[in-house]
Amino acid sequence: MPERTALLILSVFTGLFCGLAAVLLKVSIHWIQHLLAAAVPYARLRYLVLPGVGMLLSYFIVKYIVRDNIGHGVTKVLQAVSRSESKIKRHNIWSSLLTSALTIGFGGSVGAEAPIVYTGAAIGSNLGRYSGMSYRGITLLLGCGAAGAVAGIFNAPMAGVLFTLEILLFNISMSGLLPLLLSSVSATLVSYLCLGRVTPFTTHVVEFSMGNLPFYMLLGVFCGFVAVYFIRTTLSMEDRLGRIKNPYLRWAISAVSLGLLIFLFPPLYGEGYDSLAPLLQDTPALIGSGTPLVYFHGIPWAVPVFFLLVMLLKVFSMTFTNAGGGVGGTFGPTLFVGAIGGLVVAMVINMISPGKVPVPNFVLVGMGGLMAGVMQAPLTAIFLIAEISGGYQLLVPLILTSAIAYGITRLFEKYSIYTKRIAASGELLTHDSDQAVLTLLKTDTLLEKDFVPVRQDDTLGALVDVVSRSERSLFPVLDAKGRFLGSVSLAAIRKDMFHQELYEERHVYNYMQGAPEYIYAGETMDSVMCKFEKTGAWNLPVIEEDHTYLGFLSRSKIFSAYRDSLKDLSQD
Repeated sequence: MPERTALLILSVFTGLFCGLAAVLLKVSIHWIQHLLAAAVPYARLRYLVLPGVGMLLSYFIVKYIVRDNIGHGVTKVLQAVSRSESKIKRHNIWSSLLTSALTIGFGGSVGAEAPIVYTGAAIGSNLGRYSGMSYRGITLLLGCGAAGAVAGIFNAPMAGVLFTLEILLFNISMSGLLPLLLSSVSATLVSYLCLGRVTPFTTHVVEFSMGNLPFYMLLGVFCGFVAVYFIRTTLSMEDRLGRIKNPYLRWAISAVSLGLLIFLFPPLYGEGYDSLAPLLQDTPALIGSGTPLVYFHGIPWAVPVFFLLVMLLKVFSMTFTNAGGGVGGTFGPTLFVGAIGGLVVAMVINMISPGKVPVPNFVLVGMGGLMAGVMQAPLTAIFLIAEISGGYQLLVPLILTSAIAYGITRLFEKYSIYTKRIAASGELLTHDSDQAVLTLLKTDTLLEKDFVPVRQDDTLGALVDVVSRSERSLFPVLDAKGRFLGSVSLAAIRKDMFHQELYEERHVYNYMQGAPEYIYAGETMDSVMCKFEKTGAWNLPVIEEDHTYLGFLSRSKIFSAYRDSLKDLSQD
């Protein structure tokens, strides 16, 4: 069967499996929450204790059963594409599902979307591997899994396709769209059949008014700056908590901090989607019951200030959850923070000019604006919010707000929250085909090791003997410990090699030349090509940090591999 035909069939199965996985994750989270609510009827006690318990359970499963790092699901998928030929380990089909269900079910302040994307990508990747697909086929099925996961968790097929195109698979041909569409639709149908045609966020959208355009522009500016805060604070907090090497101390600090945050601000409990329902029904006061907000009853500015704090602290609660051993993503918290941001802006506007803007509209558009900024995926944000809200009445303000938020975020942050660290390591695939191919090329796979080494005190006669047995015209010079000292070229000894009287007089060090530049093990191909361009060399030595010789990289082999990779990447 041709690979293209097999790809279409497997994309449908990938979507079906991803839809089932999304349903399983949703049901598991709600079942755990319901069970714990019955077992621990005191809400304040649940807020203080249960999130830490869920984090610890997830940590034990990851440490003793999975024995692999499964956090930051979307980032891991991106790394699999650029580092591991799109191959994801089999355990990721179930490990992220189980641990994220426990984390969120017990009240961890993270989202279920990144784990289900990782699960879906693992399903697609493994189906491709065991079906004997090429790298391109496996990569497409990985993308089908991610698209199906997003479509299944949100009942939003178009958003699933756009998520894959904008965030995961930057270089995809038009023929690759069909498998993505089939997978997304299949996953959405499974979700519909199992859970019904209920939209994730039920609301009554007020008809869009052109007079509110300036306020939506203001919301876009606000979301842009909040997105920058979200990205920088999250990564900074992760770095600081990551410096705590003792995992149990890190868990204890995170569990106590998270428990106190949720105790004071209950909307931070779990994904936070339950708290969004009153906002979408324009009854935010319902969320404030049972919180410190009751002590400020009658103070007009107390409500927006309270929700502003919730918005700012969600980033901390999310980071504490992941740092303490929990498994979850930033997708859900991004939507939550965007919704609260939209609420705050709408409330402030309405306090200045009562009844000026519809709160539910701003809550939904705020979700899209922040998502466009944090994930730097404006199309995904626009269509996701349109699909999960049940219509396209807000398409114009969604486009305007998302575009402004995306533009402002890009002024301060070149990369999204998913790609910033990968970009820093030089392993990010981009829409630039040349750059994408260089990212896929690896130093260790292009290393040439068939160069015969010599010692610097070897005689010319010994060197000539090596030349006669070698098919190469370059000879690395190593010391007794295998460290690179320089090299001798055939051209350098050509005049003397036919004069036997010089065989004992001359030595390798008389002809040895130092390398114009060194390539270090694991160095990115982008950096390698810069060194070739700077030196004009055709061969450069590859060494360890202690100068241990590994082999040579040749410009001609890199160009050949580049052509082959570009052909594989762009073939239709």
